[in-house]
This record gives sequence, C-alpha cells and structure tokens, in this order.
Amino acid sequence: MDLSVTIPGGLHPLALRNPVLTASGTFGYGVEFEPYGDLTALGGIVVKGLSLKPRLGNPMPRVAETPCGMLNAVGLQNDGVECFINEKLPRLPWRELPVIANIYACDPGKFGELAAVLAAEEGVAALEVNISCPNVKEGGILFGQDARQAARVTEAVKMRAGAKPVIVKLSPNVTDIVTMARAVEDAGADMLSCINTLSGMGVDIRTRRPLLANVIGGLSGPAIKPVALRCVWQVSRAVSIPVIGIGGIASAEDVLEFILVGAHAVQVGTANFMRPDFAFRLVDELNELCDRMGITDWDAFRGSLKA
Repeated sequence: MDLSVTIPGGLHPLALRNPVLTASGTFGYGVEFEPYGDLTALGGIVVKGLSLKPRLGNPMPRVAETPCGMLNAVGLQNDGVECFINEKLPRLPWRELPVIANIYACDPGKFGELAAVLAAEEGVAALEVNISCPNVKEGGILFGQDARQAARVTEAVKMRAGAKPVIVKLSPNVTDIVTMARAVEDAGADMLSCINTLSGMGVDIRTRRPLLANVIGGLSGPAIKPVALRCVWQVSRAVSIPVIGIGGIASAEDVLEFILVGAHAVQVGTANFMRPDFAFRLVDELNELCDRMGITDWDAFRGSLKA
C-alpha cells in the first residue's frame, strides 16, 4: 500500500510519506534518534517544545513509571528557539520530510512572537501550539482549559505564522474537549492534535513522598489510549479541520484504530522511551498490517467506524 497521506490545512498542506509522526517531548530534536533508524522513513518529526529563551525545566525527579505508562513533569526544558534554528534544524532532513515545531509561551503575545521567528524558517513545515501552558497574566489558568484563552492564543499564532499551517494541541483535562476544538477552529487553526497528557501523580508509601518533584505530572502511554480514542472520535466528528491522534500508540493496530475513528495521522510518544527504534519499526509493521487487512485507501478507511 502507498502509505502516504496529505493533511489539508492552510496554504501548504502537510504531505507525509506515511501517517506516523513523533510526538513532541519524546523524540528530542530528532537528531538524537539518527543512530536508530532513517529519519526520512517517518511521516514527520515534531520536535520538543520550543520557547523564546532557553528553559531549564523542573527539578529532579521528573519522570516516573506507572502501570501501562509513565508520568512526567519535565517542565518543557529546551535550548530556546534560536539554538534550534542555528544548531538543530540544519542537521534535520527537512527537505525530505516535514519538521514541525512545537511552541509554547505564557501569553498570546509571546506565542505570536515565537510564531513569527519560526515562520521565517524554510525548514519548518508547520507549527504545533501547546496550549496546555500556564497563562501567567490570567492568574495561572491553562490556555487549554479555557475556550476564550485558547482562541486568543490561536489567533495570535495565526496572525504571525505566515503560510505555515497551525496545529493546536488539545488538552484532555477539560469537561468538554469538543467546545475547545470548535473554539480554536473558529479562531483559525488549520489542524488539531489530540491529546496531550492527562494530569496525574504517583506516591511512594515507604518514603511518603511524591514520585515527581513537581508532585503532579502528565500521564502518558497505553493507559491513556481509550481516552485519546474517545477524544479523537468526538473531535473529528465536530470540526471540519483534520485531526492528528496521540495517546498510547504501541502497535500498528493502534495506528489503525486512531485512523478508523477519524485521525489523518498519529504521533508516537511514550513508546519511543521503551524502544528508541520504535517509530521506524512501526512504519514497516503498518505497511504489513494494511497489506494483510486489504486496506488500500486511507480516505476510504478513515472515519469508517460503524458506530
């Protein structure tokens, strides 16, 4: 099967060799995974979250294993956008596959400023907006939990993103994810990715201390896949823009499940920590599975769940 897929959105749709992308924060800047496979075999790379200035992140410990998943409170550690542009991006094969920059900031103006910097870079195919960030100017409210704030961020990014498609990454930590999806679609988002991590925590009964220094972190891995599938199914039925599915993908069957409920593509995250070659192997396994199941057309298979 020809696994390629084109995700419509904005002036420049994303043309992917296959629907397997890497999730932000789980694949570094991409270059770290070159020893484990051919980066150009992937559908695309979403680099770790970028900020205007370098960020140290949260204190240790900031990763903990849980049944069927992991907790993390890394705190969005990164080298800053200028370092990415000057030192990381030139080393990526951006002429051969889409490199997507995940961005975050603490107010809409800074989001827009960051978008403007990246909009000027030929090697950046699209921007993924992490709206699960504290809005300091609004008393610490998460953008992703307030439809009005999420729309403001989306508008600020779209205004300065130029021709780059804007993907808004939705949080599951809301009462109604469909309301959030419609708000950012109305504000100009070209695509959606869902979901981000669920809020969670772990404790050690022997030391009587939390597993994470930050106490609360983001839960990811196979444990959250049912939630992610539900969100993708609900959102893809409620909006007219494409959806990228994220959450607990650990096999080719998982990929097909997300496409079946409406996703155009998927992002692989926690599984990259278990096997650094996982995303590369997944592409081969997906091809074999589609062949066995007789799936020959993504457009016909996508969203064909009989519910």
